[in-house]
Amino acid sequence: MTAAMLKLENRAVLRLSGSETKTFLQGLVTNDVMKVTADAALYAGLLTPQGKFLFDMMIVADGDDLLLDIEAERKPDLMRRLMMYKLRADVTIADETDLSVWVSFAKPSCGGVAYQDPRHEELGWRLITSKTPDDTTLSAAKYEAKRLTLGVPDGGRDMEVEKYFWLETDAERLNGVSFTKGCFVGQELTARMKHRTTLKKKLVAVKAEGGSLTPGQTLLTPDGKNAGEIRTTDGTHAIAYFRLEFGDTSLNADGVPVHLA
Repeated sequence: MTAAMLKLENRAVLRLSGSETKTFLQGLVTNDVMKVTADAALYAGLLTPQGKFLFDMMIVADGDDLLLDIEAERKPDLMRRLMMYKLRADVTIADETDLSVWVSFAKPSCGGVAYQDPRHEELGWRLITSKTPDDTTLSAAKYEAKRLTLGVPDGGRDMEVEKYFWLETDAERLNGVSFTKGCFVGQELTARMKHRTTLKKKLVAVKAEGGSLTPGQTLLTPDGKNAGEIRTTDGTHAIAYFRLEFGDTSLNADGVPVHLA
């Protein structure tokens, strides 16, 4: 039986090849690139030196090369950033315009590079391929509802560039950071935030009761304090940038009751 699949139109693929590919990325991104294999993809971020979000990516091996599953809209910015860091390293960065990213809740059986979503097992499988799978009936609404219910952010749609610290994106829960791998860009502040427990805000899953949510709405406490902001939503479920001090407080968005999911 073939798996029902959905093409992620907002994703693109870069290929990194060369003898220094892994060591090059290892010094840049938030996770341990040495653990990437053809069977085990990795979720990671590339941060500012101050530890704030610039790009996120999924990294999977394709032979000796690494494929980066990234945001299509911000691909040129990421390529420029990687080239800036590359200097004389033996790394070639190629834009794989013939490859697409697909998702499925079952393991794909068609050709390509298939890997489980490293952020959350319930998000299923991803496939990088140049072909169109036989079954393309997975609906975008069904996949989006699952993502939002699980509280998994979708790149810059949910994470504000150069504004959110990496741990504020819930990256630790989503297997997006290693505190043992050694240095990476923004590592010092990320580690300090982890060990000094200074996290005051982060992305969380929320749910509306008896009404509909829209992006940009403010979450309010009963006495009118700003508790956060709705990011992406399907109307009922949403990702919100939330002030953790209000975790036990009743919330609303324009009068619609909202609770942490």
